[in-house]
Amino acid sequence: MDKVARVLIIAGSDSGGGAGIQADIKTITCLGGYAMTAVTAVTVQNTLGVTGIHAVPAEIVAAQMRACIEDIGIDVVKIGMIGSAETVRAVAGVLAEVRVPIVLDPVMVAKGGANLLEDDAIAALIECLLPLAAVVTPNTPELMALAGTEIEDVADALLAAQELLLQGPGAVLAKGGHLEGDVITDWLVTRGGHVAFTGPRVVTRHTHGTGCTLASALACGLGQGMTLEEAVVRARAFVMQAIARAPGLGGGHGPLGFFPL
Repeated sequence: MDKVARVLIIAGSDSGGGAGIQADIKTITCLGGYAMTAVTAVTVQNTLGVTGIHAVPAEIVAAQMRACIEDIGIDVVKIGMIGSAETVRAVAGVLAEVRVPIVLDPVMVAKGGANLLEDDAIAALIECLLPLAAVVTPNTPELMALAGTEIEDVADALLAAQELLLQGPGAVLAKGGHLEGDVITDWLVTRGGHVAFTGPRVVTRHTHGTGCTLASALACGLGQGMTLEEAVVRARAFVMQAIARAPGLGGGHGPLGFFPL
């Protein structure tokens, strides 16, 4: 039996259940991990979009983290929606005390277009959290914001990921779903080189929470002792299965289907 990885999730709540902490918990449970949470925000959302955000005070976010760390312990950390610069710094302050892999999903904009990261928080994230991350998992718009460069194709994405690597994370998994084409290419970039992961584009509106799901699956794999590349392979397979088994709910960007691999 695989190790029961203790995964601390730091992210926002999605009332519609398709993304955020709800997607994280489902993913980690399906993959045999144990999910704990530090909620950074309560969002009002469904498949049609986000209509409200209530931030949790930074000191409460940090207290949730410490409560889990000090009693249950953690094997890996997954960071999603942070929201504010104050919360970024509070999270970084707690994580400076731990020695486990950290997967940073730099959530900036919801699938429906709502802004989930304040402008001044981007600089704080780059300064405080990027250097702590074992791997950061940006999509193309997030990669452009973090690396400060334009991306028009797969080659640009690789160059931007290599530039982002220079800012301190252990690795960059640059997701290519926002780029045009029938084939999606994700780049895993480390100081030892780069690897391309490719797959066919699935044309569907049921992709809500794919980024959260991928990062949580990746974190669970690392917590179970997988190598980074092994964890990426399984995480991508889990997301592809979840898209294929989406239940078809809602009138907008529908949720994935969460089942064990």
